[in-house]
Amino acid sequence: MNPLLSQLQPYPFERLRNLFEGVTPNPAYRPISLGIGEPKHATPQFIQDALAADLATGLSGYPPTAGTPALREACAGWLQRRYGVAVDAATQVIPVLGSREALFSLAQTVIDPTRAGATVVCPNPFYQIYEGAALLAGAQTHYVASDPARNFAPRWDMVADEVWARTQLVYVCSPGNPTGAVMPLEEWQLLFELSDRYGFVIASDECYSEIYFQGEPPLGGLQAAAALGRTDFRRLVMLTSLSKRSNVPGMRSGFVAGDAQVIKPFLLYRTYHGSAMSPVVAAASIAAWGDETHVEDNRRRYREKFARVTPMLETVMDVRLPDAAFYLWAGVPAAWKGSDTDFARELLAQYNVAVLPGSYLARDAGGANPGRGRVRMALVADTDECVEAAERIVHFIQSKA
Repeated sequence: MNPLLSQLQPYPFERLRNLFEGVTPNPAYRPISLGIGEPKHATPQFIQDALAADLATGLSGYPPTAGTPALREACAGWLQRRYGVAVDAATQVIPVLGSREALFSLAQTVIDPTRAGATVVCPNPFYQIYEGAALLAGAQTHYVASDPARNFAPRWDMVADEVWARTQLVYVCSPGNPTGAVMPLEEWQLLFELSDRYGFVIASDECYSEIYFQGEPPLGGLQAAAALGRTDFRRLVMLTSLSKRSNVPGMRSGFVAGDAQVIKPFLLYRTYHGSAMSPVVAAASIAAWGDETHVEDNRRRYREKFARVTPMLETVMDVRLPDAAFYLWAGVPAAWKGSDTDFARELLAQYNVAVLPGSYLARDAGGANPGRGRVRMALVADTDECVEAAERIVHFIQSKA
């Protein structure tokens, strides 16, 4: 067996199952889960229709790893409309099977494990695929803690020069999971300057970019690069997905775009890895990337949920409306003495609501776990269910006071 597999930590949801083992939820309440960030809104009918229409002919041949020209053009067209950036659909775009597999396989392409101290830098808390991708590529990880004083944005400026000197890949998540923080242009500029100095690749995970609550849409990595005159997107790729934008997590469809010098070897890796998108999924994806009406409706539904739930929870928890994404990153009240795990277990037992302990989404670094004492709540169910969950959480906390 690959010895690197022994370095992988249990996934947060496996840890959550273990945490809840032996807990008997109060049968007086129906179960409500805010623990898993899985979209629950219905898949738009026109996407279902596009997928079904291609079934007759779309399954009879092997799909190209690079995707069809029509799909790559659809992705490039969306980038132009959404961010105002132009990419070459033939050399700077690759369709992928959702952002998760691409985030993982990109590290296998970029990392040179023969270089001493090969390092991947990622935010903390973070999406655990970043860590697993780094470890299985033969690299070590360096975690950059989020800063509560800066809306939980990572402190890239606190990373030491000796760490940057051995860094080969940086994962950026903006809007962030679990915090919802969006990176401003000045932080992108800092990372670009560091990339120029030390030669690392930046992977910008943007799968939550279309769920935001106020003001302008979140700034994207390619958009930031273009604004700073970096129109070749050197050492930068962005990754996005239809899962959250279009409520199709089961389709496993997204794309990667950016520096052609990174995209080319990435395509080579994927050719051997066997990561080609089904033509049936590609047809539905073309339809989805070409429509914004359903995205606007989806955003409206999230805004309604957050507008109702956030003020309720603000009365009993340290929580605020995030910049974007569909999570609330809430501080556990003092009665639980900073134990996010105790809070989660007791809430499930007494009120049958599941939330994810923040410490499960972070790692101990610098003597602290930046997720400890917080919980992540995914407001993915319908509005009434999320409001009911919030009401139960308020009663739960007030009963402890």
